[in-house]
Amino acid sequence: MTVQDRVVIAGAGPVGMICALALHRDGVPVTALEALDEPFIDQRAASNHPPTIEMLDALGLAREIIPEGLISPVYHFRDRVTGALVAAFDLGELEDEVPYPYVLQYEQYKLVQKVLDLYADGDDFEVRFSATVAGFEQFDDHVDVVVETPDGRETLRASWLIGCDGGRSTVRKLAGIDFEGFTYPEKFIKIGTYFDFTAIDSRLVFRNFFSDPDEWCNLFKVRGEGGRGIWRGVFPMRIDETDAEAASAEGVETRMQRFFPRQGSYEIAYRNIYEVSQRVAATFAQGRVLLAGDSAHVNNPIGGMGLNGGIHDAVNLAAKLAAVWKGEAGPEVLELYSRQRRNAAVDFTQAQTIHNKKLLEERDPAVRGKRLDALRRAGEDAAQRRAYMRRAALIESLESAAAVI
Repeated sequence: MTVQDRVVIAGAGPVGMICALALHRDGVPVTALEALDEPFIDQRAASNHPPTIEMLDALGLAREIIPEGLISPVYHFRDRVTGALVAAFDLGELEDEVPYPYVLQYEQYKLVQKVLDLYADGDDFEVRFSATVAGFEQFDDHVDVVVETPDGRETLRASWLIGCDGGRSTVRKLAGIDFEGFTYPEKFIKIGTYFDFTAIDSRLVFRNFFSDPDEWCNLFKVRGEGGRGIWRGVFPMRIDETDAEAASAEGVETRMQRFFPRQGSYEIAYRNIYEVSQRVAATFAQGRVLLAGDSAHVNNPIGGMGLNGGIHDAVNLAAKLAAVWKGEAGPEVLELYSRQRRNAAVDFTQAQTIHNKKLLEERDPAVRGKRLDALRRAGEDAAQRRAYMRRAALIESLESAAAVI
């Protein structure tokens, strides 16, 4: 291979940067292209599950980010209607099989910045901002990637092109790969507040799921900036609710007071509204074009599985692609990557996140009661509790994917 035959990655978000770092550490030169003119400070995913932390440790990142995040071994499911605790799960019970038996609350934009600060500073690990993939043409031994920049268009010769450019992936669309699934009719709103909810309810932990047929909620804590800490509430919007109505100061305050009534108004750090879909690409590998993360699969955020699944994609793909790039394996292993990670996306991430949403939003009283009772029993039985946590933490999905041949 020549020096020009580097791997080009579209998207410098968390999945793109982890994939780039894993390739770089395996001796593969990479160029990551980011459409934005600087790293994006977004308030999306923050929950890193035990196997993800282990992967980040292998890349030299865990020791850097753990002191900067919030360690969260316990998570709760609550009935918002009655206020009762339905089930509590403690990942510490998995300490006999995982080195990091907890979730690390660490915002994804911080992970991106950490990789940039520590590693992305040379020709072999190049990150270019204000650079967008505008097209590509595949050949037997390379792919020509057309890049739009402020100075005009240029063409990069790459050995492989990886699409890590999000749910609306340009790379996936240009490759003509179907994105199978559906979009929910309601949008979600995420509201961040500096108010400490433990002042109202000391039983709250860093990760809480509230079931409510009228308005469920996920309530998580992240460290934020400057040491203040931010509690994030994720709520469903009404189908007839406009973005302007939901995001207005009055709309946000009304929603927060309805959730946790208190004296005085909430100090709001941010609010974000977004559409939510459950979709999986028909394939993650088409010739010399590969997909990972949201470009390959998207899901609702209940359970914090999207970012984790994307990082699992990145690590799996980087290991196989590095072997191909070095001539140690044939390109057929990239089809294996597609089969393994698509299996994980369909059978685990999609199935679990759809189940999680149904559990929180169920309106039929009889069905809701049965689902909460089943969850309660799982929380009370050691064997069921372990099985539930292994699945929710994506440990089972990794084992299943590894078994795919």
